[in-house]
Amino acid sequence: MEIKNRIILKRGKEQSVLRFHPWVFSGAVEKIEGNPVSGDWVNIYDYKNNFLGAGHYQQSSITARILSFQEMIPGIDFWKIKLSEALNARRNIGLPQEKVTNVFRLVHGEGDGLPGLVIDVYDKVAVIQSHSSGMHKDRNLIAQALKEIMGEEITAIYYKSENDKESGEYLIGESTVPVVVSENGTLFKVNWVEGQKTGFFIDQRDNRQLLMKYAYGKKVLNTFCYTGGFSVYALKAGAELVHSVDSSKSAIGLTDENVRLNFRDEKINHESFPDDVFKFLEENKNQYNLIILDPPAFAKHRDAKSNAMKGYQRLNHIALKNIMPGGIIFTFSCSQVINRELFYNTIVSAAILAKRKVRVLHHLSQAPDHPVSIFHSEGEYLKGLVLEVD
Repeated sequence: MEIKNRIILKRGKEQSVLRFHPWVFSGAVEKIEGNPVSGDWVNIYDYKNNFLGAGHYQQSSITARILSFQEMIPGIDFWKIKLSEALNARRNIGLPQEKVTNVFRLVHGEGDGLPGLVIDVYDKVAVIQSHSSGMHKDRNLIAQALKEIMGEEITAIYYKSENDKESGEYLIGESTVPVVVSENGTLFKVNWVEGQKTGFFIDQRDNRQLLMKYAYGKKVLNTFCYTGGFSVYALKAGAELVHSVDSSKSAIGLTDENVRLNFRDEKINHESFPDDVFKFLEENKNQYNLIILDPPAFAKHRDAKSNAMKGYQRLNHIALKNIMPGGIIFTFSCSQVINRELFYNTIVSAAILAKRKVRVLHHLSQAPDHPVSIFHSEGEYLKGLVLEVD
């Protein structure tokens, strides 16, 4: 399929594309030739008519997402090449690891040169989620290419809309839900049909593993626990007790299921609470010496940045104020519009308000199967710190 639609950029607006940034903003566009609708392929040119890239068109502030900086014909061969590159990149970092880790992210949008596309693998099921009209439009071609390159490694491919409330569909095969997957030898039930995102927060895998170094003998509070990932790891590490808190009763149910899955006949000290995290922290002072703060994105767009910073400051202030002396805090932000420096400064302000001495032990990020393109720093969405409090 030849690409006939063309976007011509204003003079000087080609510089970001020449630096391989994959987004073309509406303000950079001089004119559009053809009649593309959202999801169509377009070629992008500078003001002198020099080819710059090819990608998906969208009627939004990001007018085009570039998938190739070379002239190409979008079809099954293109998708097989791109998906093969992503699969090889995962194998280079040891994923999947047989009998240890069979849940991983295969495609991470701009980090894999495929802006707008996420593919997560849960054992033998791949879950596709599109974040652009173009990826939604090309979903069947993507699924076909994925099946061809992975063969029997994948028996079903499920497509889930970006809007979690909309129903999805199997593009290839079918599967029972939920399935039990293994992450670092720890078991979790995953439900991609009803769960948030694609069903599991894979990006915290290495941070959950790090938690085990600190959890032995500790009294642990896991806030915004969702499926209880940090709770299960803390229990496996030998925590004295673990309390899991989430405002969602369904999330608490998932946490309890995953705890039972890993500790069927063992005596463990775990309790879960369907409660507001801020309220729970205020009402349970000096009870914990390890706290995990992993809230949902407080800011999903720039207009919400100021309120998000206040939210992160308040949450961390309460935890810093109420943790036992010598305690450890794992604190995170998954808001893309809150960069690493801004998040760090917000935690500093929370520590000042709490009037506690705080040391930074680790700077954390997303797992390496969620790569960040060096040309697209916006892809580093997950920021974290491990803090020691006097």
